[in-house]
Amino acid sequence: MASVTLSNAKKSYGSLDVIHGVRLAIEDGEFIALVGPSGCGKSTLLRMIAGLEEITEGDVLIGGKVVNELTPRERNIAMVFQSYALYPHMTVAENMGFNLRLSGVPRQAIAERVAEAARMLDLMPLLNRKPAQLSGGQRQRVAMGRAVVRNPAVFLFDEPLSNLDAKLRVQMRSEIKSLHQKVGTTSIYVTHDQIEAMTLADRIVVLNQGRVEQEGTPMELYKTPANLFVAAFIGSPAMNLLDGTVDGEDGAAAVRLVDGTAIRIAPDRKVRRGQAIKVGLRPEHLGPGTGGTMLAGQTLLVEPTGAQTHVVFDLAGQQVVAIVDGEYPARYGVRFETSILAEQVHVFDRESGIAL
Repeated sequence: MASVTLSNAKKSYGSLDVIHGVRLAIEDGEFIALVGPSGCGKSTLLRMIAGLEEITEGDVLIGGKVVNELTPRERNIAMVFQSYALYPHMTVAENMGFNLRLSGVPRQAIAERVAEAARMLDLMPLLNRKPAQLSGGQRQRVAMGRAVVRNPAVFLFDEPLSNLDAKLRVQMRSEIKSLHQKVGTTSIYVTHDQIEAMTLADRIVVLNQGRVEQEGTPMELYKTPANLFVAAFIGSPAMNLLDGTVDGEDGAAAVRLVDGTAIRIAPDRKVRRGQAIKVGLRPEHLGPGTGGTMLAGQTLLVEPTGAQTHVVFDLAGQQVVAIVDGEYPARYGVRFETSILAEQVHVFDRESGIAL
């Protein structure tokens, strides 16, 4: 195992800058998720750590050692890709042990390490099968097993679940987390799915256009997003963001929406009277009930999901999503009433996007 450090890492393709001086310290044994929309630079950053992309400027350190000039093989990392990349003519056991055989590891040692990884990933009954005889989830587990047998210092995952259906994605998320808990190897996981990031990672790094917007634990990012980008990205369904203006001051401020609706905010928010802001309301904080600021509007859409129902209603001319109990009798066209506590209201400066 080893720590990973990015020191002012930059990447450019000619005059096009794609990674802008990223600084990141990943502790030995930590599980980090790099998240962000397509094109934000997360896979490029992972490939820079792996040695598959040259660094334009700055340093990558693994275990405290600068590895800029080392090949991927010399960095002692193992990478699991979106594509399984299994050899179709080889059995599961042969696929898992192939890199060890190329490295000259004795046959008995290969068999022992393959068996250990297979037990860990529940692959023992499949060792003599070929990839064509496996399901998508089984193939991804084989790809993970191929990485595990190498006993690397760092695991790198590049959107490994993208090719799986919804049920298998949930199952494989659990298996990846279980694997990390068993082996404790430093892991860096790239995904555009913030649910994957929040369920798997010790810490999340949110990227946007090659820059780090915020890093922290899943709950830190959920409860205290640093800006509008993080607020909109973390959480499912996404946070409701409404235009408003600050009304009042001296710890008794509220946000007044365009139709005059006033939403009380916590007294510690650093706002000033007349300031143009965005108010953020989490859907899960907008269930029916009393207390806090009462909000109401016509129901525009009802989406049952089983245990919960998503209710879309009109508030000041904008669509707002609320999450209610699955038994709640929500109906299209009927007035929907909800409330939210002042401390649950997020406030962002409209111009800069910074949380206030």
